Amino acid sequence: YFEKLGKDAKRWGKPLSALLGAFKAQMDLGIAAIGGKDSMSGSFENLDVPPTLVSFAVTTEKADNIVSPEFKKPNQKVCLLKPEYDENGLPNPKSLLEIFNTVHSLISEKSVTAVYTPVYGGAAEGVMKMCFGNKIGFSFDSSVTLDDMFGYNYGAFILELNKDLDIGKPLGVTTNDSNISYGEDVLQLESLLSLYENKLEPVFPSFIKHDNVPVKNLSSDKAFHGSPAIKTSKPKVLIPVFPGTSCEYETAKALTNAGARPTTFIIKNLSASDIAESTLSFAKEIANSQMIFIPGGLSGGDEPDGSGKLIASFFRNERIKQEVHNLLQQRDGLICGISGGFNALIKLGLVPFGEIKDVDASFPALTYNKIGRHQSRIVRTKIVSNMSPWLSNTAVGDVYSVPISHSEGQFVCSDDLLSKLISNGQIATQYVDYDGNATNDILFNPSGSFYAVEGLSSPDGRVFGKMGHSERTGKNLYKNIEGKYDMGIFSSAVKYFK
Repeated sequence: YFEKLGKDAKRWGKPLSALLGAFKAQMDLGIAAIGGKDSMSGSFENLDVPPTLVSFAVTTEKADNIVSPEFKKPNQKVCLLKPEYDENGLPNPKSLLEIFNTVHSLISEKSVTAVYTPVYGGAAEGVMKMCFGNKIGFSFDSSVTLDDMFGYNYGAFILELNKDLDIGKPLGVTTNDSNISYGEDVLQLESLLSLYENKLEPVFPSFIKHDNVPVKNLSSDKAFHGSPAIKTSKPKVLIPVFPGTSCEYETAKALTNAGARPTTFIIKNLSASDIAESTLSFAKEIANSQMIFIPGGLSGGDEPDGSGKLIASFFRNERIKQEVHNLLQQRDGLICGISGGFNALIKLGLVPFGEIKDVDASFPALTYNKIGRHQSRIVRTKIVSNMSPWLSNTAVGDVYSVPISHSEGQFVCSDDLLSKLISNGQIATQYVDYDGNATNDILFNPSGSFYAVEGLSSPDGRVFGKMGHSERTGKNLYKNIEGKYDMGIFSSAVKYFK
């Protein structure tokens, strides 16, 4: 990106220099360019953009060889592996390629458990961030200089080794305390992390205050009693796709892997006749299905009155409403909704009441996160009731890690209704901390959900909704965050019909 060039020879020289530099890098590394974007109009009156060249590279590798940057355990050697540099402080191409090949070989041989590429803060910044991940401490080697710590070291790698190898510049060793030390100087990780995370907190807050009143850990021994009217080894699952739905592919894949037969149904809404046709066809599809699964996404852009309104309006059509009730009450079928789909189930009354009802003051709600914006992270949820057929493969007390991505996940309801839900065993899952305790702490309960509720079922358990995206699981996902991810809700539902 460059300023407007005009007839200034020096200005023309900047993009030409960038082009020649990029070409030299391609030739030195033997890498071809596959695309580009340039802008040479970055000027407004007397203001110019800083001349900037941005480049990035993409490659492929076996997932088993992908190594995350956080330190894995204490008492492991850490080294800095860096190439030779020319008079301009840039890596010598031949040396750089040798470093790349060495690091790749070490990772493939499973000799390296963590890798970080230092940037502007040098090795000091890299070590600090590598410590943060698992709260593992670090002790710098006495031979390390301040230049080793804070120098730029372009093209270098910080490696945590799990073998006694003599390579690179020794940086130090990981420790089982929560400090970073260099000689007699010691810094506490908690203090460093607080400084690191709170710098922009006054501008863009990521934490919200909460009372310290403990949240009750729920546990129910309610059991599901029932079976489908017709058994089948491969139940058909109807997945409605509304404008803004974004999780239908993951949902269909998870259901297919579990042995079901998912069918995605596109809801057309370009015209009144399209809506009428979709309504009639969808009702017919329900009659031939054993399950309905409403995936997440921003249905209708989640406007004007929040998530799930468009879906709820569609399901309130009398023909569809009748078929939904036939599915549940006559054929003993199942319904599930995740994130935006969960919100739609609540707006319809399918959870917690088990049927489509007119909205009144007794309805619970999923409203905006307490922090006032979207939350996306991995959270921990505990099974507090496995009464639902969707949870038959779980045990009460099991804790699962699950990705969340939502703006409206705060569960609220009246005290009277909450008491009934607890008594009926309808609260299925709660957000919990590292010790397995339900909490209002935003680090673990990202939406500020009342009573830490994450999942809820109908009175008979056949309708189940939750905020966490349990469909977004798979081998080699979330490698840097340990946890048990597969809750088995899809295989549980298939098992119900066998």
